[in-house]
Amino acid sequence: MTSREKTLPQEMFLSHSVKDHDFTTRLVELLRNHDRTVWYAPNELVGGDFWLDELGRALDRCDWFLVVLSPNSIKSRWVKSEVRFALSEPKFEGRIVPILYKTCPFRELSWVLGSIQHVDFTKGFKKGSEDLLKIWDLEVKK
Repeated sequence: MTSREKTLPQEMFLSHSVKDHDFTTRLVELLRNHDRTVWYAPNELVGGDFWLDELGRALDRCDWFLVVLSPNSIKSRWVKSEVRFALSEPKFEGRIVPILYKTCPFRELSWVLGSIQHVDFTKGFKKGSEDLLKIWDLEVKK
């Protein structure tokens, strides 16, 4: 059994570009509707927060790492830093989920991402949702 099999996330970190807000908001809603806890910066950071510290605490706390792949995210230095961190963290081994939102040269973030099975949302949100939830043996709620 791999380290991810049958292990429901306690909390997922969602790495993304702010320019993909509509998609990521919808994705977070899907996961939360299935009783999954997601650290999603637009919902978690409040005025006065030193966001780098908050981001670091979230990465330390979360046990799964999801990265939304798009032309916007591969240009984001923050997404690149978060991906590098996750790939170097033993606790994320087998618990990194690349989510292909839009076709892009995602290897620009890391050549390693090509060896991790992606969840493809380019063929529609419904199919992508089913494939994503299947990771944890969850089904899309009607």
